[in-house]
Amino acid sequence: MWYFNSPDVVYGEDALSHLDTLHGERAFIVTDPTILKLGFVDMVKEHLHAAGMQVAVFAEVEPDPSLQTVRRGAEVMRDFAPDWIVGLGGGSSMDAAKAMWILYERPDLDPAGINPFVELGLRQKARLIAIPTTSGTGSEVTWATVLTDTEEQRKLALGARESMADVAIVDPVFTVNLPPQITADTGMDALTHAVEGYTSAWRNDFCDGLCLKAIQLVFEYLPRAYANGSEDLEARERMHNAACIAGLGFGNSMAALAHALGHALGGVFHVPHGRAVSLFLPYTIEFSARGGGTRYAEIARFLGLPAGDEEEGAASLVKAIRDLARQIDQPLSIRELGITQEDFEANLPKLVANAETDTQMVTSIRVPSTEQSEQLFRYAYEGKEIDF
Repeated sequence: MWYFNSPDVVYGEDALSHLDTLHGERAFIVTDPTILKLGFVDMVKEHLHAAGMQVAVFAEVEPDPSLQTVRRGAEVMRDFAPDWIVGLGGGSSMDAAKAMWILYERPDLDPAGINPFVELGLRQKARLIAIPTTSGTGSEVTWATVLTDTEEQRKLALGARESMADVAIVDPVFTVNLPPQITADTGMDALTHAVEGYTSAWRNDFCDGLCLKAIQLVFEYLPRAYANGSEDLEARERMHNAACIAGLGFGNSMAALAHALGHALGGVFHVPHGRAVSLFLPYTIEFSARGGGTRYAEIARFLGLPAGDEEEGAASLVKAIRDLARQIDQPLSIRELGITQEDFEANLPKLVANAETDTQMVTSIRVPSTEQSEQLFRYAYEGKEIDF
């Protein structure tokens, strides 16, 4: 037995006006300094004020939000006592909002212990709205929460089904002027979600169509969004939809090995999430396909790529992903990230240990041994094709 969870999704032009219809007294916005500076917080506040609410803002979320930030934000939230919480920004702000909401309702909990098997009893004090300002994480429609333990230099993949947002507002107005680098990082993140959601050990009929559609949208519209920016509003909107659809897909079927390795790399070297997980995607496809029983050929056939058998389909998909990455100037190896061989070797044991304890490892269709995990990191550093 398993579940398919989704918030109410309000999408398209002027979706933000849905905030005008809310009923409540106080709203608490969780975001980061950049989103505040861009004026996005003011846009949201205007609609919340139209709904008759008092508004407080916590704009201190950093990239890869830390446990310390979450605890501090929850304290501010408790003082304000909101009945609506709004996560506004990229995955970091939305994940931080989820975790702060949990601690606001359950101050007795350690955020590192959030998991799907503990009943939280949320929504006694507040409900959650998630508003993405990038087209990548899908955090607005998932219950996953990725936090960083800065003391141990590792990412914590947490989550509970109760912590999914009540409402996701997917309005492309926030993504029109995204810089090319963020467009690329977040777009490849969405692709990785969709590919892993379709091929993880927990894949299922309810998520398959969502994942395939998201993959198709990313291949078609990400190059346009990257190259044309604000001049291609269709590409911006379709990429925003793709990220949300991918979130619904993988959020209900789980990610896999590329996320386990990417979380480890990001936790140690502070590589942006989307760049980290997508870098590993071609390597983990090659590795998984060598174990057999995968579905990469099905994805390749859906995209119209050569896929006479599993081996050819996996190879075609890997080539298409790498071609897309080159087209949008994304790195194809860890070395290309600017990480020196010396630093890489010094941190390799920690990378392997962190990957092996990541929750996304157990949902991988082929789980590597410790030796194979080390090899995967080494091959990804050098940019070598997986042959084991």
